[in-house]
Amino acid sequence: MAVRTELVIFDCDGVLIDSERLAVKVDVRELRELGWPLSEAEVIERFMGRSDRDTQAAIEAHLGRKLPTGWVKRLELLYEQAFAAELAPVEGVVEALERITLPTCVASSGTHRYLRYTLGLTGLYERFAGRIFSAEDVARGKPAPDLFLHAAERMGAEPAGCMVVEDSRPGVEAARAAGMRALAFGGGLTPAKLLAGPSTIVFDAMRELPRLLNQHNAAPRGL
Repeated sequence: MAVRTELVIFDCDGVLIDSERLAVKVDVRELRELGWPLSEAEVIERFMGRSDRDTQAAIEAHLGRKLPTGWVKRLELLYEQAFAAELAPVEGVVEALERITLPTCVASSGTHRYLRYTLGLTGLYERFAGRIFSAEDVARGKPAPDLFLHAAERMGAEPAGCMVVEDSRPGVEAARAAGMRALAFGGGLTPAKLLAGPSTIVFDAMRELPRLLNQHNAAPRGL
């Protein structure tokens, strides 16, 4: 019999905030300028869900050179401009959060600065203040389990009692590696077939999230 859920760990981008559709367009344009033309689908497959440091290392490895001085800061500014104009919570997530009574936290590949900015911009920061964890806090980012294990430890929860809400392949792989179960949001940019796997339920709309959590705890039979 599966352990009851005692903590819900939310990813940020694509789960709480609808940022990835905006960021991918910026990434495609800026990578092309660097000399690495990728489609939106290729950017999603290669980089979505990974930490900034891992993404930057992969770009430098492909180019065979260091990124130009100031490139990272320029990218951050372009993200902020796009987000200021259009960023919003993922459809239905605010309503879902209102109905979830379990303890929650955020564990994201973004930096703490980025999380403060984007969650603040969308009115979600205060809901999670003091319970926000970043890939900056650990040695290895997703798909390694470090970040989710760190979040569980800080929140006083056992890994087996954690449910991770993710939307990227590295994210669901990190949850499985941590010994946690995952609810994988298939309504974003990552194809649902890439999210499916052991200890994982794929769902399509955020309004389903409270029901799925309640259903698991009411009759725990495992995923």
